[in-house]
Amino acid sequence: MHEELRLDRQVCFRLYTAARLITQAYTPMFSELGLTYPQYLVLMVLWEKDQQPVNDIAHRLLLETNTVTPLLQRMEKQGLVARCRGEKDKRQQIVSLTKAGKAMEEKAYEKIPAGMGEQLKSCPLMLSDYENLSKELDTLIDSLKK
Repeated sequence: MHEELRLDRQVCFRLYTAARLITQAYTPMFSELGLTYPQYLVLMVLWEKDQQPVNDIAHRLLLETNTVTPLLQRMEKQGLVARCRGEKDKRQQIVSLTKAGKAMEEKAYEKIPAGMGEQLKSCPLMLSDYENLSKELDTLIDSLKK
């Protein structure tokens, strides 16, 4: 066997597994809120800055608009967001938080940071380790985007 093809030599496997397990840890909290992980990501983007074009949301999440649009349609049916045509460019769709979408921020704040803290408390990593890991992952993501 070629050493380069061993599973334990693959960074991609570690990243995939860590992402899957972290998403799995979030799932019970999202279920309580009636959200999915992708919906939570969209909400976080809109909590940072409300009333954004679909293209900007997709760009911020590193997704294609054709991936984000069906997600936004479901969120609109749930009453979390509203979509309308742009004033300057009628082809552009602007996404805004509804009252329920804005209220979800407080509910998420009450459940998710503490819930994830509880999930990760048995992990031996320190806060500085998570900060360094985030920086390293940002570097990796930035280089792969090019």
